[in-house]
Amino acid sequence: MTPHVSTTPTVAWVAIDVAKAQHQVLVEVREGQRTVLRFANTKPEIDRFVAYLRQLGRPCEIAFEPTGDYHRPITYWLGDAGFRLHQVSSLAVARTREALYNSWDKNDPKDAQVILYLLKTGATQRFVEPMAHGYLDLQEMANTYQQVSLRKVRVYHSIVTHHLPLFFPEAERYLHASRAEWFPAVLRLTPCPAAVRQYTKAAFIAAALQIVGGHKADKRRWLADFYDTAQTSAGLPVAEDSEAMRLFRIVLEEYQQLCRLRKRLEIDAIARLREHPDFVRLQTLPGVGPILAMLILAEARDLRRFGHVRQFLKYCGFDLCTEQSGQFRGTTHLSKRGNARLRYAFWIAGTVAIRMRENSFRRKFEEYIRPDPNNPDRRRKAYTAVAAKVARVAYAMITSGTDYRRFPEATRPSGRIPSPRAVEAVTS
Repeated sequence: MTPHVSTTPTVAWVAIDVAKAQHQVLVEVREGQRTVLRFANTKPEIDRFVAYLRQLGRPCEIAFEPTGDYHRPITYWLGDAGFRLHQVSSLAVARTREALYNSWDKNDPKDAQVILYLLKTGATQRFVEPMAHGYLDLQEMANTYQQVSLRKVRVYHSIVTHHLPLFFPEAERYLHASRAEWFPAVLRLTPCPAAVRQYTKAAFIAAALQIVGGHKADKRRWLADFYDTAQTSAGLPVAEDSEAMRLFRIVLEEYQQLCRLRKRLEIDAIARLREHPDFVRLQTLPGVGPILAMLILAEARDLRRFGHVRQFLKYCGFDLCTEQSGQFRGTTHLSKRGNARLRYAFWIAGTVAIRMRENSFRRKFEEYIRPDPNNPDRRRKAYTAVAAKVARVAYAMITSGTDYRRFPEATRPSGRIPSPRAVEAVTS
């Protein structure tokens, strides 16, 4: 890791062990001369701490260990005051503490000493505050969308694994997509077989079609089959007006609300970012839609801040590592010491790109698994290789300012097209 700190003897080294209520601080102005401070996580206390650092009369190099989101207020105000900020890895703090003190014992003063040691040796990374660089709203938009999606998945699993097995086991076969909103609407109308049997087949189809509305596919045959299935259901014989059905309808209503909320967030994200050049450019990449583009920008922020693609891959956790000692050499695998959500976004993008008809990512996947297509371990590695390639291409697109070209060999100066599939790049 490249050191970021200055070696000038007039620098004041500041280490902060972040906490929820009170921060532990260790300040070293001269070698061997250290000051221990504690201040509360309040604005007046932060202002007094900033005033103390300014009265030192020298540049301050400040390091901290990110702790949840508790470090964000203090780092924002310190950055706003013009101080240079560095972050240290939690894993580096833990390993260094064990090496320096030969013990697993942990406390705030000891952590501050370890952070100060890492700061002085240059084992830190430059910290970039999202709000100061205009990425706070984008991050909160991505976080909110993820929380809504996770909640929707939990409710969906509750319906599939609890409510339907109890009251209508046969109904699960009709649930083909988690994004479909019309099926929960039909279940709210008839949450159990007893509710279906109250209708004649024609009356049930008519009532259900009013709920489904203008769906692109005709659901009459589907609803007729659903009605016939309810006549011989093995579900518990509960009445439609029972307390269990009232509670089931509450869960279905929550599921529908979450579906509508997620759709609204998608529309808001597209409307807010449609003029963002990086957002538009990322969507030319196969497998990347509006939500993945938003997630990539929220987690990586400006990709141009990475000097080389290897730095970006390491930030994503796509860099390779190998354990080696003496004659032993372990298998090479991903470090996964990076941003998990960013790695997840590229993994999903790669998976979607592989399912598309024609692009270089699918071709890479097919070439990777060709020696043994049925080997699950090789397929998993192929998915990983494609996800890493998506990350490399995304970095190249943003830093070079060019859109994705599916088959760039079609644009060679000679005009020769070595592959028939390359015609797609010329005609698109």
